[in-house]
Amino acid sequence: MATDFAGSTVSKNIISQAVPLIMAQIVQILYNVVDRVYIGHLPEADGLALTGIGLAFPVITLVMAFTQLFGAGGTPLFSMARGAGEDEQAEKIMGNAFFMLLRCAVVLFVFCYLLRRPILFLFGASEASYVYADAYLKVYLFGTAFSMISAGMNGYINAQGFPGTGMGTTVIGAVMNLILDPVFIFVFHMGVSGAALATVLSQMVSALWVVRFLTGPKAILHIRREYIRSDYKLVGQIASLGLSGFIMQSTNCLVSIVCNITLRAYGGDLYVGIMTVLHSIREVMTLPVFGFTDGARPVLGYDYGAKRFERVRSGIRFMTVVGIGYTILAWIVVIISPRLLLSVFTNNREMLDAGQEALNLYFMGFCFMAFQFCGQSTFVALGRSKQAVFFSLLRKAIIVAPLTVLLPRLGLGVHGVFLAEPISNVIGGSSCFIAMYLQVYRRLLH
Repeated sequence: MATDFAGSTVSKNIISQAVPLIMAQIVQILYNVVDRVYIGHLPEADGLALTGIGLAFPVITLVMAFTQLFGAGGTPLFSMARGAGEDEQAEKIMGNAFFMLLRCAVVLFVFCYLLRRPILFLFGASEASYVYADAYLKVYLFGTAFSMISAGMNGYINAQGFPGTGMGTTVIGAVMNLILDPVFIFVFHMGVSGAALATVLSQMVSALWVVRFLTGPKAILHIRREYIRSDYKLVGQIASLGLSGFIMQSTNCLVSIVCNITLRAYGGDLYVGIMTVLHSIREVMTLPVFGFTDGARPVLGYDYGAKRFERVRSGIRFMTVVGIGYTILAWIVVIISPRLLLSVFTNNREMLDAGQEALNLYFMGFCFMAFQFCGQSTFVALGRSKQAVFFSLLRKAIIVAPLTVLLPRLGLGVHGVFLAEPISNVIGGSSCFIAMYLQVYRRLLH
């Protein structure tokens, strides 16, 4: 049953959208990190397998960047068109997004597969770690189209008021991945290649689930054959709103590359592996708040399209309070039990010992991430693409990447790499939220 955005309170609408998404994100945690949990405990790898996965991160992040560009970029336009009663326009938006996701998937697969060796060495691989990185990536890339369709088109299910079905996309893939991983890794002795194969098969099933729903009778609006094409005007509008997410993911890719190269120079393969674990823990900690703010987007976009501005203000307040409260609690968990969190992903004593201090440095001021998420989601939901793009660039490209290179050279060594993230959270998150308050929230009074 679809959520009635017009007939309920804003907080109720956000909760009805966000709770299934958060549940899906909890399951998504299994989807994203279960590979690393199993790989981190491979007895013969001695931590190098995790390092190899870390080296593949930038390529995976690049795929997600293009998914954000045409998937997340289209959903705010789709929601606003629905709110304005323009159903045909909404279906055109969805069809164009689907077409562009498929086109990008083909290009990315060919480029990354053929050039994966020079790419991985450029990203900081050593001869020892390359073996694991290549074994994972050359299989994972075959699931590029499945990954982009399942993640990029799932937002159009949620934007129609079917968050439970959207959650099913993640649940199905995660459960399959959870089951197949140990079978391929340990029973068939496929190691990191088995982990990648499990992920590809899981993504394929999730993609089929999404396409089946959006072309089936239960959907309110559908993917229609006549709209699966490239309308350059619409593609430009979609890309302009997706640009913030694209830049956020692209700058994540850039930061991953810079981190891997710097860590290998100052700490060797061990610290590249530690950063892989820290990224995994951050995914666990940020996915619930990301799911909540992502769930608020279609609600804010619908009310904005319907010109009910006080409801938009109410939604922003609610999203902010919940986001800050959650991130404070998550930060406390990291402070209390760093070794326990690390041990989920590795039993390598050297990684556990060195990783505790790195984890505490990396998560300092974690609550400021909520300001970034809330400000960014509001800008995207209301179609403010320029602001969303700027603050995506500010936090990662302008603050984190330069600090990752500069701080180790100032005598901080590997610790400088881990400190770059919290500094960017404080400066970037605060700036994004203040700008949103001044440029959007206050002006909605008029």
